[in-house]
Amino acid sequence: MQLNLTKPICFFDLETTGINITHDRIVEISILKVFPNGTQESKTWLVNPEMEIPKEVIEIHGISNEKVANEPTFKVLAKDIYNMIKDSDLGGFNSNRFDIPLLAEEMLRADIDFDMKNRLSVDVQTIFHKMEQRTLSAAYKFYCNKNLEGAHSAEADTNATYEVLKAQVSRYDELENNTKFLAEFSSRKKFADFAGFISYNKNGDECFSFGKHKGKLVTEVLEKEPGYFGWLLNADFPLYTKKILTAIKLRSFNNKLG
Repeated sequence: MQLNLTKPICFFDLETTGINITHDRIVEISILKVFPNGTQESKTWLVNPEMEIPKEVIEIHGISNEKVANEPTFKVLAKDIYNMIKDSDLGGFNSNRFDIPLLAEEMLRADIDFDMKNRLSVDVQTIFHKMEQRTLSAAYKFYCNKNLEGAHSAEADTNATYEVLKAQVSRYDELENNTKFLAEFSSRKKFADFAGFISYNKNGDECFSFGKHKGKLVTEVLEKEPGYFGWLLNADFPLYTKKILTAIKLRSFNNKLG
């Protein structure tokens, strides 16, 4: 079967130096772009992370420091990667909680204004966990009856993710074959940022979800305590979280002028 798409969707997977969204870097990215007519294009890049890849991480994905030493940095590759995904929704395995947030950090560090405002994200892991509670290798075996050869290589994981999603849509009658439904079904609690520091209340207003102002409206906190905004921008928060906070502050300022 083919996915029912209204725009392209890019399935992607990252291999990285670790799991810290703020500090770790990409060492490999693979993208499989699927168009509404069913045609596909794919690309895989090795990336010099400009930092040491820990030994325990190398043991997982097999990408050594020597292997990426002469590869381009993400900043060099960023425009090509962005051009491939800019017109597309995104899909991945645990992508809402890890791959998309880390990709956003890398893009912002490369001075590309990446956001998700006009795109949907389908997290195949969330669909899988809601339905079966397994891992990607088990999902591939369960849904596709195939063994995942080369697990933890970005290309193998990317292709397996695409195959699993198609099989999920085919298997479960309650899953609608359209990206909007799959994005909503695979989403968790709604956050304004990727890292979960800014959530939405029942009225759809942004609130802090951490610290002394947890549950309070961002606009009210920034108005009553202006110094808190400066502290947030200088603290060790993800760049995308800072981008969202700045946008909220500017929107509040413009509303007052209006």
